[in-house]
Amino acid sequence: MKSVSHIQRNPHGHWVGDGFPVRSIFSYDDNPRAFSPFLLLDFGGPTTFDPTTKRRGVGAHPHRGFETVTIVYDGEVSHRDSTGAGGTIGPGDVQWMTAASGIVHEEFHSEAFGRSGGPFQMVQLWVNLPARDKMAPPGYQGITAAQTPTVDLPDGAGTARLIAGSLLDAQGPARTFTPMQVWDVQIKAGHTVTLPAPEGHTVTLPAPEGHTTVPLVLKGRVKTQDGAEATDAEMIVYERAGEGVTLTAVTDTTLLWLAGEPIDEPVVGYGPFVMNSEAEIHQAFSDFQSGRMGRL
Repeated sequence: MKSVSHIQRNPHGHWVGDGFPVRSIFSYDDNPRAFSPFLLLDFGGPTTFDPTTKRRGVGAHPHRGFETVTIVYDGEVSHRDSTGAGGTIGPGDVQWMTAASGIVHEEFHSEAFGRSGGPFQMVQLWVNLPARDKMAPPGYQGITAAQTPTVDLPDGAGTARLIAGSLLDAQGPARTFTPMQVWDVQIKAGHTVTLPAPEGHTVTLPAPEGHTTVPLVLKGRVKTQDGAEATDAEMIVYERAGEGVTLTAVTDTTLLWLAGEPIDEPVVGYGPFVMNSEAEIHQAFSDFQSGRMGRL
């Protein structure tokens, strides 16, 4: 079994545009190796918005070198990008955008949600791409709640909704460049679950330490086999050695399960670009300014 390294938390929030009040639970600016293949996680909300006719969100901006994964739990988010893709997602839906060689996009509350207002909660995760794929064509996966399989955990302990990766013969719909698990997990109070967190790597990328495993508690409280506890907006960071984790729900708990194979390559980022060298960052800015990433 994996041992707990530490509990990661950030009580300080900030706004992304005027539509997304978030806490950055971790970022590649701090320790990129610790969370690889994940680069950043912004936990948005929970909050409540008043009705408005104003567009709330973030206007056109570029990305290169990674993927953004937006998971909505309350409210609605509308996306539009320079490939012509886009759409509106609501509770249980996911936007999995591959920036790769370059994309320009915008994210706003949907017009309908803006008019009605109400509760809002979401997560945006940045997923790194290996060097071989950083200049792949950009893409977009709109994944609805109806497309996302839910499996029952043993002994009636709860459920797992699979966005990426597999569990108990079910497979999440997201296509990923490296192996990872992205699940919404519900654990009932008083129940204990053991979830798989692989130790070895399964592709040719060097990953000698084993898999990154960093579940985020969205709501509730869980206790680990080490006796550590995590509650709302706290992330359990596990050591990479070992092949599974055991969690006991102190209260009914919802968590975002994240596990993945590390990418053992340099991480050089500046703002919306994450590459492997300073020269590639300079090139990204040049390509964006010249319009080679497309326009909205």
